[in-house]
Amino acid sequence: MARTHYSEIEGRSPGFYALLSGLGALILAGLGAAWYMEHNGHYVTGMSNRIVWGVPHVFAVFLIVAASGVLNVASIASVFGRDLYKPLARLSGLLALTLLAGGLAVLVLDLGRPERMIVAMTHYNFKSIFAWNIFLYTGFYAVVALYLWTMFERRMNDYSKPAGLFAFVWRLVLTTGTGSIFGFLVAREPYNSALLAPLFIVMSFSYGLAIFVLVLMAACRWSGRALGDVVLNRLRNLLGVFVATVLYFVAVYHLTNLYIARQHEVERFMLWDGGIYPALFWIGQVLIGGILPLALLFGIASRRATAGAAACVIAGGLAQVYVLIIGGQAYPQLMFPEKEVSSSFFDGVVAAYAPSLPEVALSAGGVALALALTAVALKVLPFLPRSLADGDVGSAAA
Repeated sequence: MARTHYSEIEGRSPGFYALLSGLGALILAGLGAAWYMEHNGHYVTGMSNRIVWGVPHVFAVFLIVAASGVLNVASIASVFGRDLYKPLARLSGLLALTLLAGGLAVLVLDLGRPERMIVAMTHYNFKSIFAWNIFLYTGFYAVVALYLWTMFERRMNDYSKPAGLFAFVWRLVLTTGTGSIFGFLVAREPYNSALLAPLFIVMSFSYGLAIFVLVLMAACRWSGRALGDVVLNRLRNLLGVFVATVLYFVAVYHLTNLYIARQHEVERFMLWDGGIYPALFWIGQVLIGGILPLALLFGIASRRATAGAAACVIAGGLAQVYVLIIGGQAYPQLMFPEKEVSSSFFDGVVAAYAPSLPEVALSAGGVALALALTAVALKVLPFLPRSLADGDVGSAAA
């Protein structure tokens, strides 16, 4: 395969500056929302002492999981030797860093006391999965930065495969750690499951690739670069496989719970009589995030269908994380198993939650930060190939 030539985007058009201005406004709104919540206290949000993780955590977890999965494109190229994906590896690494930055920014600003992160970074409780993730997230930056260096520096190209293998293993461990945050919470019946770790891994593949497809299509179109059907068809088929895999693991997760007698009430809440959560599960997660993308990806071979399917995967993914995180907290916590508990503190009552404007603004600010960092990086450094036309990549697909 001929050497791929990369270049920066020009980034001088009114549209580019309008994009940055819009993203900048969302970032400022997110910072303002974080200040408002910290200054007044979290009682101004929809969160409570029963729902302590709200919409910002939904977006933060989604972005962190997607950051791990978007690196899959680069891994396929370097680790598995698929030359077709090599021109896409730089953009894959860039999105991994920017999505993680957006997710962690939301996560830190939603803590209420973000300055106390210094305590978490200097005093470790290794019995806590949260302490482990401090190392996993910061290490991910170093590993991906090293991986990108082996791609950019021609003298280091021979080390791209071992660096890619190291990054591949690291991101699997990172996503396992993120899923284990919930899987290790034995006090919460909807969370306590070893299946959450592999479920989060396949979720990351699907979410990350969906974001990658949309960013790649937008960047090539707005910068006037060719994007051939060979690359797009391969990405479309791969996305379809990941979406189907997520549906399979979700089915296994719920069937496993249905097999366990003590989990029947949890499953009835999540799948049938839990109010908004069953609706988000069946309509948002299964229909919009699963069945509809599969129909678009394998039934309609067009670019609009591919972009629409990727957008549906993202929307369905947000619904899936919302049901998992917030629905898992809303379900009444079982304090004393096999005992009847009666008190005035809402025992056995489903916790109410409605997202507030500050929470939504902070969440949108994190997404905007990730996209703004991506746009600026594309202008400053050569992450995008000059051409992905069929004639330039066709030999690699043979």
